[in-house]
Amino acid sequence: MEELLELRKNIKSGNYKKALEIVDELEAMSKEDKLEKIYSYAIILLLHLIKQEAEKRTTKSWEVSIKNSTERINRINRRRKSRGYYAQQEDLKEIIDDAAIAALRNASLEAFEGELSEQEILEMIDLDLIKNKALKMLDY
Repeated sequence: MEELLELRKNIKSGNYKKALEIVDELEAMSKEDKLEKIYSYAIILLLHLIKQEAEKRTTKSWEVSIKNSTERINRINRRRKSRGYYAQQEDLKEIIDDAAIAALRNASLEAFEGELSEQEILEMIDLDLIKNKALKMLDY
């Protein structure tokens, strides 16, 4: 990783200002990676919650996916040493809002054997209720 080599070089040469800039950049990259992973699991979580509400049923597989997604989001979001979170409540809400669009698209391909459009699925469900349910399932 280029950044680590550059960081080492700047520390050895005593250029701490530049070294700290690299540390800040690495922290930002790490956080962005965590948020992307949370977004990916949020799509899966919402997909199955949407299918449950639209089809008025559930399956063990959907339940496992919901449980796995919430556990993964909670684990990824937790900062180990500082005991804080990468995504604060407002960040999680924004991620859930963004993921809902992709989840709805995926649900239209999976629910009812893929016979309904996104709009038809949307008319069958309360998307805001589902997003709130998802947020409540997450640690915070």
